[in-house]
Parts: sequence; C-alpha cells; structure tokens
Amino acid sequence: MNDSEQKRRFERLTRAYGDDLYRFAVWLCRDPTHAADLVQETLLRAWRALHSLKDDKAAKSWLITILRREHARGFERKQLPISDSDETLAADSESGEPDHQVELAQFREAIMALEPNYREPLVLQVLMGLSIAEIANQLELTESAVMTRVFRAREQLKVRLERGRLQVKK
Repeated sequence: MNDSEQKRRFERLTRAYGDDLYRFAVWLCRDPTHAADLVQETLLRAWRALHSLKDDKAAKSWLITILRREHARGFERKQLPISDSDETLAADSESGEPDHQVELAQFREAIMALEPNYREPLVLQVLMGLSIAEIANQLELTESAVMTRVFRAREQLKVRLERGRLQVKK
C-alpha cells in the first residue's frame, strides 16, 4: 500500500469512528479535554500501526482496543484529575426541554454509579454498538460473562432509575 492509499484509508477510518472514539473516551475518563487528547494519542498509534489492520471491518474494535490501552497507560504514568461532568451526552441531546434534561442527568448519573466491571460492557454495547463477542474480546472475558455483566448492569440501572422516579414524585 502506498502512502496516498494509506492516508485515504486512515482518513476514512477516522471519519467513520472518530466521534465514537471520543464518546467512549469521555465515558472512560469523564473529562472532555482529556478525552480529546486520548483520542489524538489513539489515532497517532493507529496511524503508526495501520499496516497491522488486515480487515477494515475490524477497525472499530481495533481502535477501541488502542484507546483502552492508551487510557490504561495514562494511569501508569500519572493519575489525571477526573471531572464529574459528561458533556458529551448533553451535547448529543437534541431536546432542550427541562424534563428531558433532568431525565438525561438522572440516566447519566445512574450509569456512572455502576461498578466499572458492569458499566464498561454496557457502554461498549449501547454507546459503541459492539456485539457481545466483540466486547468479550475487548475485555478479555467469556461471552457468557459479558452477557451476565450487561444483564446485571441493565437490572441495576432499572432499580436506580425507578428509585429516582419515586423520590421525585414524593
């Protein structure tokens, strides 16, 4: 593959998955600025290793793996400050209605309150659109373990959201 073909391939992949990578990075680090840096580092590593990607159909999973590893490297180097805001979901929201904003905030809070071993598979499935098999590969778990974690995450979310609605009604 010559340089111009490699550049076109890389641009096609970044256009297709850049927004998803950023959204997932915000979920991982809870800081939009750090997430942008994380995506840049991910794309830099992806550019350097583009020759190792044999099938573009596996690109999304490949990029997420790079992003997760780059995020983990950040903890090896130093602990970065964490922000509680998740501006990405608010930006994704098309409705400016106050009730919708409250529900969105409650939903975001409920997801962030989940233990990481439940939150991450759920976010990979719902936000990133990965299959159970892809999530199992990403997290180095069995498919049945991923299905169990996603199921439990959804059940915990249901309970948390119902509890929140009951408190609002009182």
